[in-house]
Amino acid sequence: MIGCGDVAEVKAGPGFQKAAGSTLTAVASRHVEKARDFARRHGVDRVHTTAADLIADPEIDAVYIATPPAAHCALAEAVAAARKPCLVEKPMALDYAECARMAAAFDAADTPLWVAYYRRALPRCLLVRQLLRDGVAGQLTSVHVELLAPLASPERSRSWRFDPAIAGGGLFFDMGSHCLDMIDFLVGPMDDVNAVALNSGGAYRAEDLVAASFRAGDRVAGTGLWNFNANRSVDEMRLVGTHGTIAFPLFTDEPVVVTNNGGEKRFESRNPPHVHQPLIQTIVDELGGRGRCESPAASALRTAAVMDLCVSSYNADLRERAQST
Repeated sequence: MIGCGDVAEVKAGPGFQKAAGSTLTAVASRHVEKARDFARRHGVDRVHTTAADLIADPEIDAVYIATPPAAHCALAEAVAAARKPCLVEKPMALDYAECARMAAAFDAADTPLWVAYYRRALPRCLLVRQLLRDGVAGQLTSVHVELLAPLASPERSRSWRFDPAIAGGGLFFDMGSHCLDMIDFLVGPMDDVNAVALNSGGAYRAEDLVAASFRAGDRVAGTGLWNFNANRSVDEMRLVGTHGTIAFPLFTDEPVVVTNNGGEKRFESRNPPHVHQPLIQTIVDELGGRGRCESPAASALRTAAVMDLCVSSYNADLRERAQST
């Protein structure tokens, strides 16, 4: 594992230890003491002082890149050169161009690359997919995402997640990417994307508001609103069909709610303690010839393309303003 930040602490790191057939052998970080502390607390045998040393370690079969997005492309290309399978955090990289470079490098090396859109393996999201297949909502006709939150405080907005140079964008890249990936997973690839991105709060450089319309899958219309300068918090994906609706939150594990002619039915499905672990297990199983991970680079590339479309005009304005000053 390269990087020992928040995502590694609970969501992902322990999952590599607990997945059947997997061991977290070594960690590396540009903050070596942080890596040593992580290794000490999580029972990891070795700490490498550089990413290059970790990638070259002959006892390591696969690499997990858990750094901020700005480092993903270069690190992934180094892993591909070593012909080692790789799981990289989301968003896949700063923009579609970097994502395409990464995918091409692994294709050339004939080595798998996955992206940590871990919801694709969570039981509750698999439940939603099964409900769709069972036809509880009839023929799916539209999908709608609404993610609202109050404007970040000055202290919180100093995080790298609000810096486009490190994160690729703002919270739309950090959280909205999960929403777009889930639409791709449940409904199908997105096309005919039209969007506006704005900075309405002035608290940081990145966009804080994105509104989009699109087509998904086969004849399904969609809308998305990601408003991080709102007066309240909302987290919902709503799948509307000819006979009913399936609604559920993406960032909590509150019940999945089905509403149709039979009334309302709620399905409970709690997340595991380490939410990456089910996805990690599918990767371990694929490497062992026992299954397939459903979060490959190809699907993450589609999500990256949609994100680029959504913020393209805003980023162009940012570049223009930077050049004029």
